This record gives sequence, structure tokens and C-alpha cells, in this order.
Amino acid sequence: MGNLQTQIKRILRDVREKTGIHVRLAPGGGEETRVLFNCGGETLEGYLDGTGAEAERTARLVEYLVENADAHMLLPDKEEHLKAVLLGEGGAWYAFRFSAKYAPGEGSCFALDIVPDKRLAEACELVRTCLAEGRDLAVRMDRTRIAVVRFSDDEQSAYEFGQFLWQSLYEELGVRASIGIGCDVAAFTEIAQSYSQAVTAVRMSAMFHDAGEVHSYREYLLVKMLEDVPRSRLEAYVAQFRVGNMDEVFGDEEIAETAEAFLDSSLNVSEASRKLFMHRNTLMYRLDKIERVTGLNIRKFSDAVTFRILSVLYRLLRQERRDV
Repeated sequence: MGNLQTQIKRILRDVREKTGIHVRLAPGGGEETRVLFNCGGETLEGYLDGTGAEAERTARLVEYLVENADAHMLLPDKEEHLKAVLLGEGGAWYAFRFSAKYAPGEGSCFALDIVPDKRLAEACELVRTCLAEGRDLAVRMDRTRIAVVRFSDDEQSAYEFGQFLWQSLYEELGVRASIGIGCDVAAFTEIAQSYSQAVTAVRMSAMFHDAGEVHSYREYLLVKMLEDVPRSRLEAYVAQFRVGNMDEVFGDEEIAETAEAFLDSSLNVSEASRKLFMHRNTLMYRLDKIERVTGLNIRKFSDAVTFRILSVLYRLLRQERRDV
């Protein structure tokens, strides 16, 4: 038992240095969660401060780390390892091994998905020059896209950083890129979730032909929620609106573009007219047509919200038909 305790103390010390997670081998007397270590047929108890779902999750992670600490796993090179972590392969343990070996930044972080229209290799090298050395990470995921892991700071928001990367690519290389930004996660071990969101943001922006080159996953939360609903349920929702010919509004590029500009202008007719370089009377005529076909007066906030949902449903169902 003494040898086992010494071995586990050494592993827990390493875990604490790499992750900040502190597990004791003796109870502290306060609110704590028990951790069980099973090694070589012997069992030893540890204690982690705090209770609840998050503490339980951390305890299970520590158990896994300790039990697999001496596994002689053959790890790939840095780029292949990072790609696997971003794609969610190997789970938190694989991400921890990457952190332990390469020591990237600490704390909260987020992922970006960058899809340049050309010169991928040069674009990747330029992106690397825009990152904090020794902290942020970039890797070519395949022949079309680049992934970036950015550790959060107080100087630049995620969207500002995305805009900075886009501007750098365009000014330095003449490259136009579509950039998606995932949500912040608490630690690098959760970065696969953020990267999946960043990829979704790029895909959604293309599906909806949204203006601009940088898009956050947060913009498409409603779309993603509806996308996860079964097709039959989506069709039932659309049927409840009793819209005669949806293609007359949502399939008409001019009408759809007018509606999106109006919604993006906070339902302000004058601002939408300026954005579209359109006479006010033409804009009003198109808004009247939308009301005539759909029964929704999108000058009213409640009808504008309903129209937006109906627009998302229409495009999701159209995309599904194309994929069949």
C-alpha cells in the first residue's frame, strides 16, 4: 500500500501542475467528493473539494488520468494530435496528454474554423504569425480549412479577433475566408465542443447566405436547435402557419434579401432602405407583399420573430430535400 500511495501522490502532483485540480489522499472535513483509485488490484481513496455534478465529473476525470498515467500509448505528432483533440477523438484524456506534452495556454479558450478561398498553406502560415507564441494554436485540418485555438484575454473579443484574422488574410494574401467562431469553454480539455460549433457557424452562414465573413455560433443557436428537430415535426410546424406559397416569399431572392435587411436594421424602414440602396416605397411594397402572402406584418416585433422562425424552417427543409 505504501508503494501505491507514493505512486499515486506523484501522479496527483503532476495532475495538479498540469490542470490545477487538487486531490488529497485524506479527508479535509468540508464539503468534498470522494475519488477512488484502482491500481494493481488495490484501491485507494482521494478527496476533491466541492460537491455536485461538476465535482463528480472532475473526480471521474482524475480517476481516469491516474489509472491510465503509465499506459504506454503511442501518441501522434503535434499536428495530428491536435487535430484529433479538436475532432473529439480520445476525449478529455487525449486533450490532457496534449496539454501535458506541449503546454499551450491556460484558462478559458475558444476555437475558430477558417475556410480560405485559396492559398491554404500560405494562409495557415500567416494565421500562425497572428497568434500568441507558445499559447495559441493553429493546424490545417484538411485541404480546405484551418483550425485555431485561441486562449481568451481581456484585450480583444472573439469576434474582434476573427475580424483581425480575416483582414490580415485579405490584406496580406488577397485571400477571402469564411470564419466561424465557437463559444468559450472553461479549459482546453473541452475545446472539441467549441470547434464543432465553429464548423457549424461556417456551414450555417453558407446555408443562409449571410452577409459578412466572420460569424459566431451564437448567431445560429436558434437554427441549430431547429435543425435537431425531426423533419416530420418541422413540416408540422410549417403547416401550422398556413402559408399558401412559401416559395413566393422565401424562394424569391429579392424578397428574402429585403426581409433580412429589414430585420437586421431593427425593423427600421429608413435604415433598411439605405442598406439596400432602395427607394422607401419599393421597400414598403415588398413588406406589404410579405404580409399578403404570409399574413405576417414584420414591422411588428412579434410577427418579425415568427417570420424569422418560418424562414429558418423553410431553409432547413429545402436543404434536407437537396441532401436526399
